[in-house]
Amino acid sequence: MQKGIKFRIYPNREQKNFIHQTLGCCRLIYNRGLAMRKESYEEGKKIGYTQTSAMLTELKRQEEFAFLKAADSIALQQSLRDLDRSFVNFFQKRASYPTFKSKHNRFQSYRTVNQKDNIRIVGRYIKLPKLGFVKIRQSMEVGKINHVTIEYTPAGKYFAVLNIDFEPEPRPNAGGTIGIDVGIKAFYSDSNGNTVSNPRYLERSMRKLIREQRRLSRKQKDSHNRGKQRLRVARVHEKIANQRNDFLQKQSTMLVRENQTICIEDLNVKGMIRNHKLAKSIASVSWAKFFKMLEYKASWYGNEIQRVPTMYPSSQTCSSCGYRNPRIKNLSIRIWECPKCHAVHDRDTNAGINILKKALQMQSA
Repeated sequence: MQKGIKFRIYPNREQKNFIHQTLGCCRLIYNRGLAMRKESYEEGKKIGYTQTSAMLTELKRQEEFAFLKAADSIALQQSLRDLDRSFVNFFQKRASYPTFKSKHNRFQSYRTVNQKDNIRIVGRYIKLPKLGFVKIRQSMEVGKINHVTIEYTPAGKYFAVLNIDFEPEPRPNAGGTIGIDVGIKAFYSDSNGNTVSNPRYLERSMRKLIREQRRLSRKQKDSHNRGKQRLRVARVHEKIANQRNDFLQKQSTMLVRENQTICIEDLNVKGMIRNHKLAKSIASVSWAKFFKMLEYKASWYGNEIQRVPTMYPSSQTCSSCGYRNPRIKNLSIRIWECPKCHAVHDRDTNAGINILKKALQMQSA
């Protein structure tokens, strides 16, 4: 298998300038390739990566674009491969139509491939094509490096995302089987009666974020002070994202270590976000990212993820006798008594038990 590992890098001034020049060149080639494919499509012609790659070769021969020769040639080719992949995803209805890249987008990146060991970590430095040795903050050992993506974030930081070969080994776990019902008030409740509260990192930082956004809105456009304030706003957003990611990583790892089978709902998160009353809370709690972490960690370590259909009424069904109570559609009802068997249920714990039962039933069928 392959996986990505993200390390922060600390380029010097000359290396920073080269990174931004490479980002600009990759953006230029991507936009030229997109324009070329768009024009050909309107004329009824079909072109692909081969034609756009020939366009790049022709551009390098022109005196006007001689600066492209100084950039990492592999990074330029990879930008065209990214464009080709975008069109494949569009035609297979996995993504929208590709759009032109803007230099005003605060997040920028380019990718280059490891050829003849031209990307390697040596001590406290990483060797990168055209850049030379760049100081890196390495937090773990890495295997064979296949390619690296250089990222420039809105907070003004530089990162290297290494794609490495990874040999996962099944880890021993407690062998448990658990059903999980995610929520907004509680991040999730499980079939064992445990509840993990929602940390609400966005809501807790909202006052500071609003204050910094207001200060940004008062700064004069294109001024130096506006640039400094924009970094302050970006750092607030970055801290929220880092807190959320750390929480999700720890919770998903804990579940994988303690359970062999994890049962979850197959939620349509994109559809749920269309509810304007709950969109902000649903986006903040990051269910989709949490489920994705559970799935790839389960595939690494030999665990099993079971998904229950979206429309299964896990909250409305009594886990004791199976009676379905339509009144529980009201989200304000947190504890209810079954009219048939008179069992008293916590809404979320009951849903976790039902998800576990349904998943095991589907597994045995």
